Amino acid sequence: MFRDKFWWSVALTLPTVVWSPMIQQWLGFSAPTFPGSRYIPAIFGTILFFYGGMVFLRGAVREVKDRLPGMMTLISLVIVVAFGFSIAVTFGFPGMDLWWELSTLITIMILGHWIEMRSIAQAQGALKELAKLVPDTAVRLVGDKPEEVPVTELREGDVILVRPGSSIPADGAVLDGTSALNESMITGESRPVDKKSGDKVIAGTVNSSGSLRVKVTGTGERTALAGIMRLVEQAQSSRSRAQALADRAAFFLTVIAIGSAAITLAAWLLAGATPAFAVERVVTVLVIACPHALGLAIPLVIAISTTLGARAGLLVRNRRGLEEARNLNAVFFDKTGTLTRGECRVVEVTPAPGRSNDDVLRLAASVEQESEHTIAQGVVKSAEERGLSLTRAEQFQAIPGQGVKAVVQGRSLMIGGPALLRQLGIKLPPELRAAVDRMTRVALATVTADEKHDEKH
Repeated sequence: MFRDKFWWSVALTLPTVVWSPMIQQWLGFSAPTFPGSRYIPAIFGTILFFYGGMVFLRGAVREVKDRLPGMMTLISLVIVVAFGFSIAVTFGFPGMDLWWELSTLITIMILGHWIEMRSIAQAQGALKELAKLVPDTAVRLVGDKPEEVPVTELREGDVILVRPGSSIPADGAVLDGTSALNESMITGESRPVDKKSGDKVIAGTVNSSGSLRVKVTGTGERTALAGIMRLVEQAQSSRSRAQALADRAAFFLTVIAIGSAAITLAAWLLAGATPAFAVERVVTVLVIACPHALGLAIPLVIAISTTLGARAGLLVRNRRGLEEARNLNAVFFDKTGTLTRGECRVVEVTPAPGRSNDDVLRLAASVEQESEHTIAQGVVKSAEERGLSLTRAEQFQAIPGQGVKAVVQGRSLMIGGPALLRQLGIKLPPELRAAVDRMTRVALATVTADEKHDEKH
């Protein structure tokens, strides 16, 4: 709304400025003249006053009702006085009209509001992304019969089936099944979290490998994700100290402007000036006192800080907290492990005999590209980031609780964790076993078979 209002205001301001005698005198040009051309500033200025200025007039009415005059009150006072004086001059009152000042003031202030509203909309984009984490439908179990229902129909105590690759539709507890969930959206932890019977699950997290039967304990507004979204909404509606300071400054500036205008009027009249001359100076004082800088700077600061925060994935509970962050000199993280990026990536490749590290990663990613597991996707993304060309895997098969296997370029490959290695009878060297404590390690095995024996590498 403010974007469209701003551009229409610019369109209305241009004729007002071009046909303004003062602007023509300053810039040394003459606008085209025709019958009635001298009324162009008055016509376009009046349209702009009612089209763009009503935003500030309504805001001023609210501030006066709340007995908290601020920015809107001061802006409204200026544009009303400028409009009334300009109308009087247009119809014969002696003096110089202020149509171009009125028009440019309204347009600049609307620009400030557009910037502020756009920053709020960008912050709401993060809220919408959070809402997308919860699926629209869920598989509810009635007895042993599954039925697909909208998430809004779920109730506490319902039992739902969560298939591999699906998002959890509601908070709950696992009744049956084992799997690993990607909870990075809640905890920031890159590695999937193993879940078994009795463990809690959170709406919006992603199930990776196994099927789960979950008893619903919280839906809608009672989920943890809904709580996070409420915090974001509270942050958007909160006011920073800079905004509060600007409002207080606008209040005192309003009082000072009115006082200065009254003193100006009395001083010129006592000095013997004509009423027209004195009123013109009074209007000038009010126009100059209007806080153009406050009207633009504060929304601009909010826009920049909100945008940077959203890009960094920061959920700010209160804008004053974000403002106070400039005074921080130490940060303490309450985290029982390493700080992560929220996604898995390959950080180390142990060389294989006769193969380069990139070749090992390429083969592993070729196998994993068919898997929906969080670690598998991390392997694939790491290969893509290194510019490695992947080969299509054939005969892909997931091995529950162990890993996956597939055929790549005629070679049978398996990739997985310790359970897979135990199944294959492969023992890791001591230096690799020690590394398991530092990071999640998976192994790539080439499996060849002949008539006499199986050989595993």
